[in-house]
Amino acid sequence: MNKSRIIVALDYADADTALSLADKLAAQSCRLKVGKELFCRAGPQLVQHLIKRGFDVFLDLKFHDIPNTVAQACIAAADLGVWMVNVHALGGAKMMEAARSACAAHARPPLLIGVTILTSLGDDDIRQVGLTGTPAQNVLRLATLAKNAGLDGVVCSPLEAVALRQTLGQEFCLVTPGIRPQGSGQDDQKRTMTPAEAVHSGADYLVIGRPITAARDPMQALQAIQRDIADIDNREITQQ
Repeated sequence: MNKSRIIVALDYADADTALSLADKLAAQSCRLKVGKELFCRAGPQLVQHLIKRGFDVFLDLKFHDIPNTVAQACIAAADLGVWMVNVHALGGAKMMEAARSACAAHARPPLLIGVTILTSLGDDDIRQVGLTGTPAQNVLRLATLAKNAGLDGVVCSPLEAVALRQTLGQEFCLVTPGIRPQGSGQDDQKRTMTPAEAVHSGADYLVIGRPITAARDPMQALQAIQRDIADIDNREITQQ
């Protein structure tokens, strides 16, 4: 059983490059994320190839539409055998409840995660789209809505993980992008943390792209991050 916290983001434009990266990683050492560009170019076949290779796949398409359309999309994703799928919490409670019902009825239900506020958005961006309050306040409101709709967890910035964990409990799953190992650039992320900081803050899964995929040795980069996370986990177990 795969217990890895790390989800490697396959942010590529073609299947060959994505599969080449997957060849350099061990299926029991991480999970893989397939996003919009790769899915549009390579299709469901790539997802099925990765699953056949033993990888858990997070299908990151951020469904956001009327309830029935999102429910049917979730069924299609579950039929592929994905481990995790997500929807936009801004789609509202009825949409998320429809997605939850669709996933729960499947023979192999994937984890259903709500997207709150994208980690590329700062205070100014929030105001521009008409939302009041800070990114953190909006994340908490949307995450609470997602939990009440029956979702398994949310995607959030690691900076919001402490507040969400305290408010929504230990069983609510927190998936955090915006993870940058010490010394890495922020790229297009604004609200970031190191892997160890994110785990200490309460994150369950860490979405990591370029620090692993652009490394000279991706598996070595992955293992280095795993060691940092293991140190935090072991320290917290000792303190309990």
